[in-house]
This record gives sequence, structure tokens and C-alpha cells, in this order.
Amino acid sequence: MKFERQRREGPIRGTRTSLWHHLLLWFHCTSTSLQLFILTAVTFGIVLPLVCHDLLHSYYFVHRWHLDHMSWEFLEQNLEEGQAAVQYFDSLRLLNSSLMVSANADEPSPKPWLVITIITVQRQLEYHYPMQVMSRFHQLLARCGKACHHHHLFLCNVDQNPQNHQDAQLLAKFFPTTVRYNEKESASSDGDSSSNIFEKEKQDYAYCLAKTLSTFDTKYVMLVEDDAVPEDDIFSVLHHLLLARFSESALGDALYFKLYHPEKLQRYVNPEPMRILEWIGLGMFLGTFLSLLYAWVLGHPVIRRPIFLFFMLYSMALTELFGRHYLLELRRLTPALYNVVPVTECCTPAMVYSAASAHRILGYFSELHCRLGFAKDTALYSILREKGEWAYVVEPNLVKHVGLHSTLRRKNSEPKLL
Repeated sequence: MKFERQRREGPIRGTRTSLWHHLLLWFHCTSTSLQLFILTAVTFGIVLPLVCHDLLHSYYFVHRWHLDHMSWEFLEQNLEEGQAAVQYFDSLRLLNSSLMVSANADEPSPKPWLVITIITVQRQLEYHYPMQVMSRFHQLLARCGKACHHHHLFLCNVDQNPQNHQDAQLLAKFFPTTVRYNEKESASSDGDSSSNIFEKEKQDYAYCLAKTLSTFDTKYVMLVEDDAVPEDDIFSVLHHLLLARFSESALGDALYFKLYHPEKLQRYVNPEPMRILEWIGLGMFLGTFLSLLYAWVLGHPVIRRPIFLFFMLYSMALTELFGRHYLLELRRLTPALYNVVPVTECCTPAMVYSAASAHRILGYFSELHCRLGFAKDTALYSILREKGEWAYVVEPNLVKHVGLHSTLRRKNSEPKLL
């Protein structure tokens, strides 16, 4: 039986080997131009579409096949994580009631190195966004141990009806909390800020920053919106950046560090000059490697300049179409690999300020009026040009933006990941 099976399979295997050999031989005999054309067609017409059709941040992502399903799965997972956060604080309350603290944010506090202030307003209750964020920070601080001994959590409730913000009311039993609006103020709030939600957001942000500075004598402030869940390595990366890479001066004298930029805006084809330089450098590195591999496979003694140029452009196109976001994820191997580049404009889910730069921000904000098309993230970016300041963004992101339901743009009854 064994002999018969070998006898039957032998010709088939031999045929496959012969076919592969003939293909290689034919490829060797074709012109260089045809070889490179075939490689390009196979890579960008067959391989990448097959590999990347379900990668959310790739150019080859097929929206009509995957977006609705992936968005639904994301929301379902978000619901589960919200319930897990509720259970987490229930277990803390039952196991150790001594963890509960007074809600009076004006009580004296020991000098911390970093205060993490969560800015919260009431939104979709079933997702428990602020509880997700606070529970995750609480877990990471406990895991961090002595290295995070001088890190404090602080909750800033800026809802105009704070007594109705159930999650904030519960969290106030565990963490120092400040409330911007009381019942009288919420009933007769300033007309401009109540009608202009962009100006209100800026004023709320400034209030939380100022309240943090007045309550804690801290060196750094991290302002986090209540739908930005921290990544596992956030504290190890921050410690490396602030204590090692930028140890000579706070934040390297920058106005702020941004810890999140939307993945869909992280591509190379974007108006950030430093990103273009990174793209060219990566193309040259991969182009050199692929040129050497090509020369070795075909037995060429030297690499010709046109071949190198082709593989450089080929690599640049490959990395852009595959998705820069996925290349950035490789930097999570160690904090030393994280990238710090000149800041980009959009979005402020998580920002780090030194005490000195926070005071400068408050002064600048008092001179600015936000409106549609000029929200607080745009205002922050405009300060850099007008005041001669500079700022940085950390790559990859140190928080995950889990809130598909925006408090500013409320027309997303069916939220999508993109």
C-alpha cells in the first residue's frame, strides 16, 4: 500500500516541481522590464487586495463588505467593556470601602508628579465611557506600582446637569472630583456658551485644566476626554519620554504632547512634511534590501540604479497602500521605539502639559473664541503659529478613542468606525 501511494504521488510531485522550475526559468529569461511589471501587477493587483481587504486602515479595505459588521462588533464590545467597568467599581466598593474618598476637590493633596484629569459629560449611559476610562487607568496605575506612586486621578464633571450624570456621581465616591456647574448655574448658564457648543467645550477644557493646577501642585497634567481608553504601555512610554528623552526641560519646552491622532489621518499622503521624509527613508531602506534580494535571485553581480529606484518607489507604494498605521504598531515593542514628531492639528482626546505650559495655554485660551470650524483642537494648533510655540505628537497612539457617539456632532444615529 505504501509503495502504491508513493507510486501514485511521485509523478504529481514531480510535475509540480517541474512546473515551478519552468516558471522560474521563464521568469529568468524575460526582460527586466517585464519582470518588474509582473511583480507590480501581482503585488498590487492580487496579493494586497487578498491580504488587506479586511484591514480597516488600508486603502484596500472593502467598506461594503466589512464596515457595518466591524462597527457593530465594536459597539457590542464597547457595551461589554462598559458593563465590566461597572462591575469593577462594584467589586472595589465591596472589597475595600476605604478606597472611597471625599468628592471635595479643594481638599489638600500631596504633591504629585502627574495628575490625570478625566473631562466628562453625560452621553450614552449604556456604554459607561467615563467608567471604562477610569477603571482602566486605575488598573494600570496599580500594575505600575512604585513608578506611578506620585500619579493621581482627578475627575472633572462639566455636564450642565451634573446631578443627572450617573457615572460621574458614582466615580466621585472613589476619586477626587470637581463639578463646574451647580443646579442654579445649569438653569441659567451663559447664553453664548450654551448656544455655541464649541465655545462651551473650550471653556470646559480650560476650567478642568485650571482646576487641576489649583488643586494639585503637580509637574505635569494629562487631560483626557472620557472616551479615550489608555493603552497598556502608556505609563512606561510617558516615563521614558519625560524622564529620559526630554529630561533636560519639561516637554522639551514644548507647549504640549498629543497622545492620539486618528488612524485614518496617519497615512504618508498627508500634509505633514516630516512624514514625507520618513516615507522616503523607509523606501530607501526597503528598496536597498529588495534590490539585493532581486540581484541575488537572478544572479546579477551588481545593483543598477534604475532597479534600486524601482524598488524604492515600489516599497513606498507598498507601505502606503498596506497602511502606515500597521507599521507604527511595530513600535510598541519598546518605549524607545516610539516616535515623537511635530504635532498635527486634529483632535485632543489625550494631551500632556507641563505646569508652565498649562498656564500659558490658559492665557492663550482667554484670547480665543471658538465656533463652528474653529474648535478647541484647531485653536490649540493656531496658537503654535501665532505665538511661536511648538508641540509634539507621540506615535503610535497611547489611547484608544472608543466613543463613536460625539458630543459635538450628534447626527450619528448609526455610528461607523470610519
